[in-house]
Amino acid sequence: MSSSVATVSIPTRPAPVGRVRSFLRRLRSGDEIAHMFTFVFAASIFLITVLLVYELYHNTALPRHKFGWNFFTTQTWDPVFDNFGALPFIYGTVVTSAIALLISVPLGVGAAIFLAELAPRGISDALTFIIELLAAVPSVIFGVIGVFVLVPIMRKYVEPFLKATLGSLPIFKGPIISGYDLLTAGVVLSIMVVPFIISVSREVLLAVPVDQREAALALGATRWETTWKVVVPYARIGIFGSVFLSMARALGETMAVTMVIGNVVKISTSLFMPGYTIAAVIANEFTEATGDLYTQSLIELGLVLFLLTIILNGMARIMILVTQGRGTSQE
Repeated sequence: MSSSVATVSIPTRPAPVGRVRSFLRRLRSGDEIAHMFTFVFAASIFLITVLLVYELYHNTALPRHKFGWNFFTTQTWDPVFDNFGALPFIYGTVVTSAIALLISVPLGVGAAIFLAELAPRGISDALTFIIELLAAVPSVIFGVIGVFVLVPIMRKYVEPFLKATLGSLPIFKGPIISGYDLLTAGVVLSIMVVPFIISVSREVLLAVPVDQREAALALGATRWETTWKVVVPYARIGIFGSVFLSMARALGETMAVTMVIGNVVKISTSLFMPGYTIAAVIANEFTEATGDLYTQSLIELGLVLFLLTIILNGMARIMILVTQGRGTSQE
């Protein structure tokens, strides 16, 4: 009796021909090439940021080891005795930027609304062209105008008026010395950053679909109600983006602020007193720095400014997310 052994053939798994053909097809159509190039461009931004932080951190070993966290809380800046602290410069940077935003945000958003929604097209285009020219003016020009025009006006008229009317507030107390102070620096910054807010906000408002306006008008809303209750909320994310751009410009501005802030290493609650910013002290003292500790302390100030910008932008974006969440929940 013969026994036959049945042979079972196991099918081999075919090669993923479909995937290869799909990849080649996308490669020929340009999808994979475009994906690769855009990924490289996007990754390069992250790489540049990491390299900046690494270089700044790597070149600040001496002050980090000597001062540690006290570098952020010390008010002394004494190159003679190698004693350095960043607190006065952090204070001056934050205060002048806050003043600039308090002035420029309402002014810029209001001007953008007028140019985008209310002004005739010819007037809007002409004013927009002028505003874009202002955004391209070098900062040193604003500094010169601040020295010869703004400082005398602030010293003779604006600051005496603020002291007479709001002198009970701590920020408007104290003597008016020369006009070279925190308030003047904040006003100069506001003049510099307001063109950015106007330009970006205007473009964002113009990008709102016409259907949104027509729907509100059809329901009986007035022109202003349509603008304020429909168009502006629709474009609020872009408006916040213009504020971020202006805040970054205000935090890092150097020449104009250096020329009008007074350049005194001191923390004062009065805006009539001179101060100093991080960018200004780096510009003034970096070429004169003698010794590795002095130089690396200035570099660490640059790292502090970089981190300060990241923190403030992060807080602003968190505020936007919270605002969006509340708006969505209410709807």
